Amino acid sequence: MSRLLIAPAALLALLSTPAFAQDTQLPPADTGAVTQPAADIDLDRDTVTAGVVAVYLPDYEGSNHYRWTGAPAAIGSVKGFAFTLAGNRVSVDLIPNPPGPKWDIQAGPIALVNFNRTTLSQIDDPRIRALGKLDTAIELGGYVGIGKTGVITSPYDKLSVSVSYRHDVSGVHDAGIWQPTVNYFTPLSLKAAVGLFASAERAERGYAQTYFGITPAQSVASGFTTYSPRGGWKNWGVGALGTYSLTGNLLHGVKLVAGGTYRRMLNDFGNSPVTRIAGSKNQWLGAVGLAYTF
Repeated sequence: MSRLLIAPAALLALLSTPAFAQDTQLPPADTGAVTQPAADIDLDRDTVTAGVVAVYLPDYEGSNHYRWTGAPAAIGSVKGFAFTLAGNRVSVDLIPNPPGPKWDIQAGPIALVNFNRTTLSQIDDPRIRALGKLDTAIELGGYVGIGKTGVITSPYDKLSVSVSYRHDVSGVHDAGIWQPTVNYFTPLSLKAAVGLFASAERAERGYAQTYFGITPAQSVASGFTTYSPRGGWKNWGVGALGTYSLTGNLLHGVKLVAGGTYRRMLNDFGNSPVTRIAGSKNQWLGAVGLAYTF
């Protein structure tokens, strides 16, 4: 299982902002009518959306070989506290969300389980397998951010900006990763919603050495020249996503979710033999699945 199971921002498609249901003038759903009056919807109720997605992703970070895998996904709000589970990453917003189109201050913990190159049988390239198996890294940290509802297309879209930091506490790479992110989400009707997102990652030296460095022993085993990366900006990425309700609407029932991400490997990470020779600087990820909103 790779560390890039699914972009966390893609889970915004699983649960739309409840405030948009207040507007009875929204475009009708494809069925021709909204069956439940907006006034009857409890906009402040707890909501949880859970699903399973099939993800098409690189064999390892920097690979040009791809495979399919499954991943869990969940997003919701309980008593105003929001949470997100995106495959191997979970975060919680410890600042309660205010109702209505207001500023949303965000801050809370993040945990990520890094499976990169922990299972050699899932890696197609024999040179990468020759580098050896890595242990699973546990990365813990936090994030801060700010969001605003009602910014561009309607009173119900949302733009948010955040930055996170996480550090390996398991001793595998013993380094930190910074990640700024911009998310934009807008409902199109009671049944459909779309989103866009962009992010980048800056990784410290220990991360670069562990996943992209080549030691003399690894050079002999793989045929790569030795390589000692310093760390720095690792990648930037952009993506898009969408969801469509198959039963009920975006606030309740079964929905189809799909999304894709493009990432570009940078600097020492893109120039490593792991990426430049055995893989590619261009990294793609796609996901499709079903979710249910309670």
